[in-house]
Amino acid sequence: MTVIQLKSHENRAAAMDAATVTSPRLTGLRTRYQGLSGQALLDVMIRQEFAGKIAVVSSFGAESAVLLHMVAEIDPTTPVIFLNTGKLFGETLRYRDRLQERLGLTDIRAAGPHPADLAARDPNGTLWNADPDACCFVRKVLPLERALKGFEASITGRKRFQTSARTSMDPIEEEAVRGTGEPGSATGTRFKLNPLAFWGQEELERYTDANRLPRHPLVKDGYLSIGCMPCTERVPEGGSYRDGRWVGRDKDECGIHLPINTGGDGI
Repeated sequence: MTVIQLKSHENRAAAMDAATVTSPRLTGLRTRYQGLSGQALLDVMIRQEFAGKIAVVSSFGAESAVLLHMVAEIDPTTPVIFLNTGKLFGETLRYRDRLQERLGLTDIRAAGPHPADLAARDPNGTLWNADPDACCFVRKVLPLERALKGFEASITGRKRFQTSARTSMDPIEEEAVRGTGEPGSATGTRFKLNPLAFWGQEELERYTDANRLPRHPLVKDGYLSIGCMPCTERVPEGGSYRDGRWVGRDKDECGIHLPINTGGDGI
C-alpha cells in the first residue's frame, strides 16, 4: 500500500495529478468526446464505451438527485453503489429510498465496512473523533474498492467548484486501482467519469427545478454538503459550500476520490 503524507490542499491536488494514469484509451476517449458533459457524456459511456461494466457512486447527498436522474433516464438498471458507513443521517437513508422509488432505479447496492475492519480499527465506533482519516478509510475507501471490483469505470457527481483538489479534474479520468491490501487487489486501472465537472450551483438548481426532483431534507436546514452525521454540521449563513464538513480540521475529502492511499488528510 502506498502511503504519502499530505498536509495541505495544494499537496492533495498535486497527488491526484501525479497518480492519474494517461493511457492510449484515455487519450482516445477525451479526443472523441471532447466538449460533452452531463447526460450526453453519460449516454455514450453507459450505452457504448463501458456497457455492462460501469457503476455510479452516489452518497445520496444534497445534489445527488441530478446525476441519478440523468442516469435513470438513460438506463435505470445501471448499478448504483451507496456507501452506508453506519454513521449516516437517518434523513439520508430515507432520501435514498425516496429517490429510488421516484427515479425507478433498480440496482442500488449498499456497501458497508467489513466487520473485521471495524473490529480491528474501530471497535467502539469512535474512530471518527480520534482519527477521521482512518475512519474514512475503513468506512468508505475500503468498502468502495471492494464494491467496484469487476467494473471498468465509475461515475461520480464531483464538480470543480466543490474542493481545491477538484479544481482541475477532467470529465474523463483514469486511475491506477488502489486495492484493499489483499494480494493482487491493486492491479490494473479504472476509468472515472465526472459528467458534472463543469457544472455550478446555478446549473444544478435549474436542473433540479426543471425536473421537479426531490431535495435532500437536510438542505433546507442549512446542510449544504452532507456526509456522515458526526462530521457534518450546518453551514452558517454566508458560508461556503463545504464549510460544514470536518469543521476545524485540515480536511475536505473523505478519500474515495483521491487516487492513492494517504497517511494524512483525505483517506
